[in-house]
Amino acid sequence: MAETAVPTGLTVQQWDDNYFREYLNQNWFKKFMGRGSNAMIQVREDLTKMPGDAITVTLVNKLTGTAKSESDTLEGAEEALDLRSHKITVREYSHAVRWAAFGDQQTAIPLRNAHKDTLMDWNMELDRDNILEALASINGVAYGSASESQKDAWLVDNADRVLFGAAKSNNSSNDHSASLANIDGTNDILKPGALSLMKRMAKTANPKIRPYRARAGVESSDGYVVFVPSLCMRDLINDSTFQQANREARSRGVSNPLFSSADFLYDNLAIYEIEDIDVLSNVGASGTTDVAPVYLCGAQALAQVWAKRPTTVADEFDYKRKMGLAVKQWYKVEKLRFGSGASDTDDLKDHGVVTGYFAAVADS
Repeated sequence: MAETAVPTGLTVQQWDDNYFREYLNQNWFKKFMGRGSNAMIQVREDLTKMPGDAITVTLVNKLTGTAKSESDTLEGAEEALDLRSHKITVREYSHAVRWAAFGDQQTAIPLRNAHKDTLMDWNMELDRDNILEALASINGVAYGSASESQKDAWLVDNADRVLFGAAKSNNSSNDHSASLANIDGTNDILKPGALSLMKRMAKTANPKIRPYRARAGVESSDGYVVFVPSLCMRDLINDSTFQQANREARSRGVSNPLFSSADFLYDNLAIYEIEDIDVLSNVGASGTTDVAPVYLCGAQALAQVWAKRPTTVADEFDYKRKMGLAVKQWYKVEKLRFGSGASDTDDLKDHGVVTGYFAAVADS
């Protein structure tokens, strides 16, 4: 009796599909991801079903016209939709391992299983690094690679959503490096008042940063997520006002950090410690103060665009004495930026992020 054999290619494809689903489920940032425009990280997979290396995310700004009465003429008084766009071009991210295959030869599927955890750890670290790099980026350029003129131009357009230390007045005429130099290690550490100021900036920026409702069961619509580096989190939790708020005013319901998975809640902000946020060395006061960014995020802060989900390829070398396994994917994570000027891409603004820079003095 003949039996149908399952093609190896289909088995490998099924393994890759399972790998992708497990990778997404274990990804720490999954809680912030979604396909809709209300997600903090908007995920688009259009390119996995069609050719192309780029996708355009569209923003439709709200209408601003006044209502007409029954005696007004409506024809000729229509308001044009203000459409803005952000084009994201994907790239390949790949990595491979190689080893001597002394002993029994393994088939492709066991090789994948044997290195599944290692590949998945690498994939999740890649995703984390790309998200943090996107949050810090200057109009699509990695912060560490951006020139001073690029940083100044970014600050000019984003002055309503960038805070240097404890006060808006630390902004020195939209000169990025001069503004950082106003941050000292005493007055400009992260405190509850600065968090509340960042929230007010988000709500009064032009255009406003839409809230992101990250926690089920919370009725308020003005919640945001805040990512805080470890040294700044240290200063925050040592503040007496913050301690009192968490000791005496913390809800015992679904908004408690134990249920929301946030490290802390304050002023309807879900605060998460991210130890991998880079510290900027010696850019603060007197050229000796370290500074670190804090990111307050609302809806559509970032976009993650996929063209090819992670796939694996096994290979053999040196007369099958050496084995290799590669993982590759085509995608891109970017901070969403929409033009605020006359043209679609003029005067780009970070759509869903308020960036704060605070002193990050090293532990003594």
